[in-house]
Amino acid sequence: MMSKLFSTAAIAALMAFSAPLGLTADALAREPLKSETYKQLDLFADVFERVRSEYVEEVSDEQLIEAAIDGMLTSLDPHSSYLNKKNFADMRVQTRGEFGGLGIEVTTENGFVKVISPMDDTPAARAGVQPGDYITHLNDEQIVGLSLNEAVEKMRGPVGSDIKVTIRRPSMAEPIQLSLTRASIKVQSVRFRAEDNVGYIRISSFNEQTQPGLDKAMAKLKEQLGPKLIGYVLDLRNNPGGLLDQAVSVSDTFLDKGREIVSTRGRGGKEGDRYTAKPGDVADGLPVVVLINGGSASASEIVAGALQDHKRAIILGTQSFGKGSVQTIIPLQGQQSAMRLTTSRYYTPAGKSIQQLGITPDIEVQPAKIEELAAAGQRRREADLPNALRNTDQGGARPAPAPGAAASPSTPSAANPTPAAATPAAATSNADAPPVDYQLARAVDLLRGVSLFNHPKHTN
Repeated sequence: MMSKLFSTAAIAALMAFSAPLGLTADALAREPLKSETYKQLDLFADVFERVRSEYVEEVSDEQLIEAAIDGMLTSLDPHSSYLNKKNFADMRVQTRGEFGGLGIEVTTENGFVKVISPMDDTPAARAGVQPGDYITHLNDEQIVGLSLNEAVEKMRGPVGSDIKVTIRRPSMAEPIQLSLTRASIKVQSVRFRAEDNVGYIRISSFNEQTQPGLDKAMAKLKEQLGPKLIGYVLDLRNNPGGLLDQAVSVSDTFLDKGREIVSTRGRGGKEGDRYTAKPGDVADGLPVVVLINGGSASASEIVAGALQDHKRAIILGTQSFGKGSVQTIIPLQGQQSAMRLTTSRYYTPAGKSIQQLGITPDIEVQPAKIEELAAAGQRRREADLPNALRNTDQGGARPAPAPGAAASPSTPSAANPTPAAATPAAATSNADAPPVDYQLARAVDLLRGVSLFNHPKHTN
């Protein structure tokens, strides 16, 4: 099975993705090899044979071939990679949405493992792991220089087992030592609660449970608030992405009349898939505010872009991450292994590519507290990743703010830098609201203003 997925980075508790690709055999047919290509393959064979026979320690052929394949893929862009038999099997197992791990979404940056964001209600979030942290050691073993898959594998393990994690935080001089117990990570990607007469819905990732979770959230909020419901806040902050079909479905929830949601284009701008909404707006036309920040990537940007272009929602917050590429999971060797390959770019309904640029909010609202980064020039967005795809859409999107002007995965999104405040998604329908969330407060105020404008109160 092949899959299309959107993700700023590999995830420490790696979530699986599964969706039909729809490519024909002809589309995947290899071009005839040129004579120069054969020469290069001969060069590879020479190096391979010299390494396996003369390297100081014995290395298996499998290790060398897998490393060569992974190196070829990872050199293309930040999101292409090789999944060996074990990793691919883990990926398919995790399709069920439950696995043993810490709940940290990570990427690599200059050889370091960097936290994109902790997943809601996981050991990492409860221990205080923050976006922008760097993981340097696991069980006192240095992981600097390991591949992302290797680091992720070390963080996973049996439920109930302990692991010592050493973290470097740019704002602190000394490393942070954490002792975490691996838990069964259940990817509950949708959480909700009532904010007075506003329905607050937080989507932390796009997996197979996202649309059912959104349907449940909206039904419960309608039941709870009844005619008092004046609108919805859709919180996509620090959401790294996920399944394309779920992003389309979430967008469709708020759109009507068959409007376009997203389209894809492959090599050379070749037209790919085009997704449109089905008739029916589940939100019944109530106003919607979408919250985004520098940690909102890919599938999150599809939703924000679709609702923005159709003027169905007001986008509030800070510039999004800017990942406008599509990765396809292509099984290899009878589905024993696979490669994650970037196969196309996606475009918003207005025909804009957000690659390296991101979604610009209609109303820019910074968090209540912005912590300055300790190191100047720290990479924080898609455009800063090594080998990131260029944006070939000339004038198709507004330029992103200068570095430091927008929130990012390394900038907490609330006044209190602890995870409880930095990730309002930690609240459920039965939990207390975070103590401070300036962006959410502004979104609720905005909906109340829109409601008063649409239904003014008359006095005599």
